Amino acid sequence: MTDKARFERLTLPHMDAAYNLASHLLQTRADAEDAVQDAFVRAYRAFHQFEGADIRPWLLTIVRNVCFRRLQERRRADNVVSLDEVSSRSTGAAFEADMASADRSPEQTAIASSDQALLAHAMAELPPVFREVIVLREIEDLSYREIAGVIGTPVGTVMSRLARARTELKAILNRMTNQDDRNAM
Repeated sequence: MTDKARFERLTLPHMDAAYNLASHLLQTRADAEDAVQDAFVRAYRAFHQFEGADIRPWLLTIVRNVCFRRLQERRRADNVVSLDEVSSRSTGAAFEADMASADRSPEQTAIASSDQALLAHAMAELPPVFREVIVLREIEDLSYREIAGVIGTPVGTVMSRLARARTELKAILNRMTNQDDRNAM
């Protein structure tokens, strides 16, 4: 069996998990698809270094790293402002950097009435380090040890982050449902 065929046989069953993690971290379909493609290319290039029986944690580690690199690039890009843009603003006006739109996509708007959309919206409010442990544990069903391997932290840190993520998610959901209840009156 060629390396390419072996790589495909081992990794392709985990493409949904890779996309799932990327979409929760990056929060847009296009960014997630790009990140997964980039991660699979990187994984293929490094496939000769893979040792072990289960490729899933190794692959998800690469996906995670690609996503966090993209999030860092996004933050840096948000901090860059063109001198032309600054000079064209009226003098005396407070400077505010233009941020990427947080508006929902048409798909998200169509789903907004369901509980799944409420959960997705609440998950989006979590910091990425909390989103990733929730996704890896609750959605992808990885063990604490596997998650620790993916994110590069001790198992105790995984357990702590997971507890904090669940507490934070619960608080966000409570706030969101309480707002809905007040708006309904």
